[in-house]
Amino acid sequence: MLHRAIPALAATLIAATPALAQDTDIAFALDWRFEGPSAPYFLAIDNGYFAEEGMDVEITAGQGSLDAIPKVASGSFPFGFADINALISFLDQNPGAPVTAIFMTYDSPPFSIVGRVSQGISGIEDLEGSVLGAPPPDGAWAQFPILAAVNDIDVSTITVEPVGFPTREPMLAEGNVDAVTGFNFSSYLSALRLGVPADDLTTIMYSDHGVALYGNALIVNTDFAAENPEMVTGFITAVARGWADAIADPAAGIAAVLERNPAGDAELEQQRLELAIEGNVLTDYVIENGMGNVDPDRLATAIEQLALTYEFQNEPDASLYFTDAYLPEGDVLMVAP
Repeated sequence: MLHRAIPALAATLIAATPALAQDTDIAFALDWRFEGPSAPYFLAIDNGYFAEEGMDVEITAGQGSLDAIPKVASGSFPFGFADINALISFLDQNPGAPVTAIFMTYDSPPFSIVGRVSQGISGIEDLEGSVLGAPPPDGAWAQFPILAAVNDIDVSTITVEPVGFPTREPMLAEGNVDAVTGFNFSSYLSALRLGVPADDLTTIMYSDHGVALYGNALIVNTDFAAENPEMVTGFITAVARGWADAIADPAAGIAAVLERNPAGDAELEQQRLELAIEGNVLTDYVIENGMGNVDPDRLATAIEQLALTYEFQNEPDASLYFTDAYLPEGDVLMVAP
């Protein structure tokens, strides 16, 4: 009788045991393809950081800096990655849209001009009289008027050649343009891959020439954030840990990327990641203060600079564009090695 009772008792106990809690499915919209700078997010998955925060995250590639903003504002994606300058103009044109930035990733924006020394471009002072290739949807081109305004560049002397993204660097390599607008970790490497010698390339970073703008940030649907504040902080925590791992071991980060993008070039993508870390993420401010927050005075200046070239329909309000309310406490944001 006792032996027959044991299986029955076990079955009863199993039935009474609550099921293990399942991770919450979270969709995350990137701004671009699965390339080097996306490594931290895949490391956060592979190293279990999202899982530790109770999330099962699926990452979707994007088609540009604007791509994630409407996805997050519509609620289709709770989280995204986008240019905060594009977010500011989106919120100005769509007042009350439920989206804001929560974690500044590129403390220094990747906006740059990459030029050929052999065609007369050694520095910003050489842009006047040059031929500049610029894709109309390019983020660096969108902010070029600010660079010109704060540096007194006479844009009437510059011949602007509209180019497509696929033809931008080939035209630079072929000498059809003297310089191109683009991201520092993309256009420079693409030109190198096309055979332009490194000593024939110069990268003019907007942030080195008086442009106070910030770059890409994590964004969140504010309705989702209001209902799930701890999950938002957990998401940021996992991402920050992913960035710390990518900074400490870029090769491991690229291995995580290539698992999702087998056609990628490991050497190229590691260079791209390292350029992003050095030029956009690990600024003096981030090394001293940690990753993710903004300097309020600098953000105010950035908004003033945006107004040089963008006509606001509504009074700008920095509190609509970024909040530090969800940033985690402790040392997790100190990502520098």
